[in-house]
Amino acid sequence: MEQIKAPLGANRKKTIVGRGNGSKGRTSGRGHDGQNSRSGGGTRPGFEGGQMPLYRRIAHRGFSNYPFRKDYSVINVSELDRRFNDGDVVNDDSLKEKGLLKGMKTRVKILGDGEITKKLDVQIEKVTAGAKAKIEKAGGKVLGKEGSNG
Repeated sequence: MEQIKAPLGANRKKTIVGRGNGSKGRTSGRGHDGQNSRSGGGTRPGFEGGQMPLYRRIAHRGFSNYPFRKDYSVINVSELDRRFNDGDVVNDDSLKEKGLLKGMKTRVKILGDGEITKKLDVQIEKVTAGAKAKIEKAGGKVLGKEGSNG
């Protein structure tokens, strides 16, 4: 039975550096002069030659916009068409009543995905341009939050 052998050249003798003739002598693979050629030389991780290092230049604390963000519940015009009758008024209360608005989010945005065939009076703060065009094309009106035009 044959013994498994490593292919020729796979196992090399360890290079001993800086130990006279026949070894990697003189600079021992460290290049010529300089901080890294010296015994004990080199710098700590993150050192940039005296320039202010990256880890000290960037902020580790500071401003976050998270507490001020505005969350919107998004509703497509296809949902309005499915849930509301012709001539209905769409506002926060009617959306909660129909089960389209849940939880603490009170801000609503109407998006223009889908088709609408019913004439609705939409009294919502945010309505995309596409949704507004579809609602008005179906004969409805888009009013501001308090029912004013806007």
